[in-house]
Amino acid sequence: MSLTAGIVGLPNVGKSTLFNAITESSVEAANYPFATIDKNVGVVEVKDKRVDDIATLFHPKKSIYTYFEFTDIAGLVKGASKGEGLGNQFLANIREVDAICHVVRCFDSSDITHVEGRIDPIEDIEIIELELQLADLQTVENRLSKVERKVKNTNDSEAKMEYNLLKKAQDLLLSNKPVSILERNKEEDALLKGFHLLTDKPVIYVANIDEQYVSDPHESDYFNQVEAYAIERNCPIVAISAQMEQELSTLEEEESQMYLEEMGVTESGLDKIVRTSYNILNLKTFFTAGEQEVRAWTFHDGMTASECAGVIHTDFQRGFIRAETYAYEDLMNYGSELSIKEAGKLRLEGKEYKAQDGDIFHFRFNV
Repeated sequence: MSLTAGIVGLPNVGKSTLFNAITESSVEAANYPFATIDKNVGVVEVKDKRVDDIATLFHPKKSIYTYFEFTDIAGLVKGASKGEGLGNQFLANIREVDAICHVVRCFDSSDITHVEGRIDPIEDIEIIELELQLADLQTVENRLSKVERKVKNTNDSEAKMEYNLLKKAQDLLLSNKPVSILERNKEEDALLKGFHLLTDKPVIYVANIDEQYVSDPHESDYFNQVEAYAIERNCPIVAISAQMEQELSTLEEEESQMYLEEMGVTESGLDKIVRTSYNILNLKTFFTAGEQEVRAWTFHDGMTASECAGVIHTDFQRGFIRAETYAYEDLMNYGSELSIKEAGKLRLEGKEYKAQDGDIFHFRFNV
């Protein structure tokens, strides 16, 4: 399951530095199925202690974390919605991502010129969000003009639903509000998703702060401004030092951990971004385990056992018979699959079973 977050931001806010850190810490793409990695896509491991814990019991030949993709989106300037700068490329690329990591400059530096000639993180955010709203407004109004004619000339109930939905979206955009806050049922949601509206994507604000503040971002006035803005919009915020992330990406694991301890933090900013991306996209993890490998896999919350089998291979889903299942917590409590069976904790689940985070599956199938 290939999911990606797009890294966006004005020029000179640290977007490229962060992406460089991501690409330098990228895992080998060959380890992962279904992934053709372009030059503007970085793949990072989702660090999960459970993989290591399971591996200590199975002693596999290899252990593989699940992964997450980040796409470096072309820089944006005022007027992007009208094609200014690389606006058209920016908007086309961002339509393809699942979530947006909005990098905001929260540091002072006489060596790095701000494109607007000042440091104002809230205005920076508003520049980009306005361009996204204007681009969405153009998409919505173009579609409205076509649907309106159909509504006037027919009694098509689907056309009426689409028209009413688009009018609500238009009203929000004209009020400088994102489409993401529009309440909708499942049918309306599916319809709206088809338009790939930019402001309907979940957003993480990434405050790029000075390295001196990483142990306590609230010492930065700039960060506090962005945090208040994020809270008002019910969006998550992650504080990072992009420069520090790039330095960390060049270090071995042990050196990296020592560096983090010296800086007074427990995990890298990149790991925080990945974890937050998982949360906002409602992603969970299941595992497969054996002598050959222990592996983590990503699935959407609510997926069934057969759909999770399809994450590994479509044949697994097509020929699904059942899933032998137990929980990671039970494996840790009982210490082995045999002990889990003896305790009656091994379950046989059918194709409609809703997978839970931490499930360990052994799929039975016949093609």
